[in-house]
Amino acid sequence: MTIAADAAEAAEPTPAEQGPTPARQGFSMPAEWQPHERTWMAWPTEGYTLGENPEEAFRAWSQVANTIVRYEPLTMVVDPAAVESAREWLDPAVELTEQPLDDAWMRDIGPTFLTDGRGALAAADWVFNGWGGQSWAEWGKDSKIGAAVAGLAGARAFTSRMVNEGGGIHVDGEGTVLITETVQLDAGRNPGWTRAEVEAELSAFLGISKVIWLPRGLTRDYDEFGTRGHVDIVAAFVRPGLVVVHTQPDPSHPDHEVGKENAAILRAATDGRGRALEVVELPAPTVTVDAEGEFVDYSYINHYLGNGLALLCAFDDPQDAYTAEVFGKLLPDRTVEFVDARPIFARGGGIHCITQQEPKR
Repeated sequence: MTIAADAAEAAEPTPAEQGPTPARQGFSMPAEWQPHERTWMAWPTEGYTLGENPEEAFRAWSQVANTIVRYEPLTMVVDPAAVESAREWLDPAVELTEQPLDDAWMRDIGPTFLTDGRGALAAADWVFNGWGGQSWAEWGKDSKIGAAVAGLAGARAFTSRMVNEGGGIHVDGEGTVLITETVQLDAGRNPGWTRAEVEAELSAFLGISKVIWLPRGLTRDYDEFGTRGHVDIVAAFVRPGLVVVHTQPDPSHPDHEVGKENAAILRAATDGRGRALEVVELPAPTVTVDAEGEFVDYSYINHYLGNGLALLCAFDDPQDAYTAEVFGKLLPDRTVEFVDARPIFARGGGIHCITQQEPKR
């Protein structure tokens, strides 16, 4: 659905439409595969992200950071109380900066960086309210990270009125964004908002002209510690006109129908330039349940593209090698590397969820 086609549904202009916006200043969100200045992450400090086995969390976050820093600069935001553990686990090449933290999901708590093609850097600072005000979440400190990181990066911050997280959007850098109905229209995030209002705000802050709506995310993402449907675990652009989508081959798994529906919607969609999308299915790992017998939402979609790098989630599964082969063909100019993402998924996310790119100006 295009912005123009749906704009008439909005009862009145949003504040973004009435004042200066990133798009009006010439800014837009580049695709993740565009060159980066650096990657930003946040170090696990407390709560469920640490869990009963803090070393498992430290190992997973540090493996991601220590891999990325071999390809581009990386800054780790560290709560003052956690500096010692960060220094113990992280490569000395990782830059540390201290800021109070509640959690460690930089994709969601950090800013969405924007460029204008003329050397300026800006950032969309979304409202963060703990993934829709979930009962277990703490966000008093994390709600300030978007503005703090934008300031540290020297970016001009534009404050949105919309509750949103970086994991809830995925752009192609050419005018298209993928989102899900259950995130941006979530009553815990944006009660009463219409599709037209969401599209207008995304257009104003990301510089996009086309929104592709998917109805929902993966089933486990609606559990207690889920995000209620982040798109970055179900579908992602990897180059202009081409999107990878999560599919679940096992018909007994609740995500079997989710994957079929999302793939069909994407195949019928066009992007911001009017192109029909090429859709590549990435089948889920063969493992479908965890040690407790609960269905898992392991997904290869939640990868990260750094400078010369495609960093993929690994699950010690036969599908790991197949997925590496697919990415190698899709992105032949990048080195494909893996990090065991099972400890990250056990805490509610994946590699993409804990990273945030700052594009080159």
